[in-house]
Amino acid sequence: MTLQLTGFHHLTAVSGNIRENKRFYTQDLGMRLVKRSVNQDDVSAYHLFYADNVGHPGTDITFFDWNVPRERRGNHTVTRTGLRVRDDASLTYWKERLTSLNVTHGEIVERDGRHVLDFEDHEGQRLMLVTDGGAGDPPTPWPDSPVPAEHQIRGLGAITMTVPNLRNTDLVLQKVMNLRPVRTYPDPESPAHTVHVYAMGAGDGPHAELHVAVRPDLAPATPGAGGVHHVAFRTPNEDEYHAWTEHFRHFGLQTSGEVDRYWFRSLYVREPGGILYEIATDGPGFGVDEDMSTLGNKIVLAPFLEPRREQIVANLKPID
Repeated sequence: MTLQLTGFHHLTAVSGNIRENKRFYTQDLGMRLVKRSVNQDDVSAYHLFYADNVGHPGTDITFFDWNVPRERRGNHTVTRTGLRVRDDASLTYWKERLTSLNVTHGEIVERDGRHVLDFEDHEGQRLMLVTDGGAGDPPTPWPDSPVPAEHQIRGLGAITMTVPNLRNTDLVLQKVMNLRPVRTYPDPESPAHTVHVYAMGAGDGPHAELHVAVRPDLAPATPGAGGVHHVAFRTPNEDEYHAWTEHFRHFGLQTSGEVDRYWFRSLYVREPGGILYEIATDGPGFGVDEDMSTLGNKIVLAPFLEPRREQIVANLKPID
């Protein structure tokens, strides 16, 4: 079996101000909080998931709540997270909306053959709205979003990571993860350098594109608030998920071992440029332990944490 990733599953970043983070992503960006939980490896911290109305795989950006300084930007990390919108009319809507909300943003420009709008959240998380023309799985709009359904964020992609040298990263992307190099373009931050685009599976669109900027001129990033912790790729079912475990072992790559996150199954591996990847299953999904109509309204814990609920919840700060 030739294993194929089908796109991005989620991206997890870091916030040092989780209350403002929740306000920004639900009110300014109009995404639904579909899971209010804790970091399963550090239960003192929230883990919030923002997505479409039902939390489809590929639509969610998630945040760990850590009291840490801001990220020092550099390479060896994910440096811009794409959020898809349908068309140019949506980009125009978003430019006007971000301006009215005093959100830091650039101009609508063409990049890699698509129209994009760069912006940042309150902690300097680097984001990009990109038109996808309807590519990728259709999202389910959130009826209570302050953003009209036709302009709501459709999901993740493309995601840009930055490394000082392409060689070993390229070997892993092509030979291990079965991504395809499809084109290059000048780095918008430094046109003398190049961004290499890799496509997943049969994907044709930003939902299935990883962009790798090669910047030997940059120092390594220092992790922190406003930075990205890891990027997760989709695998459709548990059979292929288990196959990925054996696949990485065959290539001699060290992994986390299989981890049951309850809403999906996870497998972590660090690529040669130092960036943490996750392979995550599409299911069982966020509705496994909550009614879909009330997703995100209360703190939900994975079953193995439930015996400690009282202690865990008592240590969390209010965010509403």
